Amino acid sequence: MEIFKIGFLTVTLLDIIDLLLVSWLFYKVYQYFKGTRAGQMLVGLIILLIASFVFNSLGFSATSWLVNQFETVWVVAFVILFQPEIRRMLIYIGQNRFFRSIFRLDSAKSIEEIVDATSQIIDRGWGALIVFQRETGLRMYKDAGMPLKAEVTAPLVISIFNPTSPMHDGAIIIQNEIIEAAACILPLTESTMIDPEMGTRHRAALGLSEETDALIVVVSEETHRISIAENGRLVNLGQDEMALRRFLNDRLFISSGD
Repeated sequence: MEIFKIGFLTVTLLDIIDLLLVSWLFYKVYQYFKGTRAGQMLVGLIILLIASFVFNSLGFSATSWLVNQFETVWVVAFVILFQPEIRRMLIYIGQNRFFRSIFRLDSAKSIEEIVDATSQIIDRGWGALIVFQRETGLRMYKDAGMPLKAEVTAPLVISIFNPTSPMHDGAIIIQNEIIEAAACILPLTESTMIDPEMGTRHRAALGLSEETDALIVVVSEETHRISIAENGRLVNLGQDEMALRRFLNDRLFISSGD
C-alpha cells in the first residue's frame, strides 16, 4: 500500500516497517558496543550505509561506487578486528530469554560449574562472591576489577577464590557464561535492618542487589553457608547444592522442567 512518494521513490507501509526494524537492530547492536572501539566503528559503518543510500537515490554513480567499496572493506575489517566482541554479542543474543523460550536452550554447563566450584570452596573453608549480570550493566564494577574474559569453569573459580590468590578479595562478574572480571569491589548496603554480624561479602552482595537486578551468590567463610542476594533480599540456602542449582536455573535460565 503506497503511502507517499519522495521524487521517484515510492514509500509503502512495508518499507516503513522494514526501516524501523533495521533502525531498531542497529540501535540494539550499538547499545551493546557503546563505549568501545567497535561502537565507534559501527557508527562509521552506519554513516557509510546512509551515504550510499543518498548517493544512489541522487544518481551519483561514481560516488556510490566509491562508497560501496569502502562499505565492503569496513564490514570485513569490523569482523576481523572485533571477533571477541562479536562472539560475546552472539552469546548474549543466544542467552536472551525470548530466544531461550523458543529454542529451549539451557546453560546447564555453566550452572554445574558454579555449583561444583561452590561445593569445593565450602569444603575448603573459603569464601566467595559470584555475581551474575542480567539486564543492568555492571561496567563500572568490571572496569575497577581485573579483566578476565574467560569461560566459566569450576577450577578457574576455585583458583580465583583461593586465599593465596591476589584476586580472591572481591567478586567475580559473570555475563553470558563468561567471567568478565575478578577482584571487583561492590557497593556495601546502607540498610540499617540487616544483621549486625553480617560479613562484608553479604553486605556487598546486598548492596549490589539493591542498585541493580544482578543475582549474587555468597559463600560465607565463617559459616560455610550459601546465600543469594536478589532485589535487596538475602536468601539463605545453607549447604544445599540442589537448592542452589534450582535457584540458578529458575532465576537465570529457562528450566527444562522437573
